[in-house]
Amino acid sequence: MVSLIWHPGALEDLEAIVDFIELRNPLAAQRIGDAIRLTAERLPDHPYAYRPGRIPGTREAVVHPNYVLVYRVAENIEVVAVLHARQQYP
Repeated sequence: MVSLIWHPGALEDLEAIVDFIELRNPLAAQRIGDAIRLTAERLPDHPYAYRPGRIPGTREAVVHPNYVLVYRVAENIEVVAVLHARQQYP
C-alpha cells in the first residue's frame, strides 16, 4: 500500500495559506484547506492523474486556479510544497 507523506515545509505552506485567507474569509480558508487535503489524500490511488512538475521528478495537482500541490511519486507519495499559482517556482 502506497502511503502519503507530507514534508514539513509543505505543511507549513498549507498552514500559511489557510492562515492568510482566514484573516479575510474564514469559510473560504476552510474550503481551500479541505480541498488541498482531499486532493493530497487521493494521490495514492491515482498518483499520475496530474501534470508533470516543473522540477524533474515532481508532479503538480492544480487544486484551485490559485493553488498547486507539488508532489513526488516514489515508494510513497511525498507532498513537497503547496504554492500559490503566482509564486515564482522553482
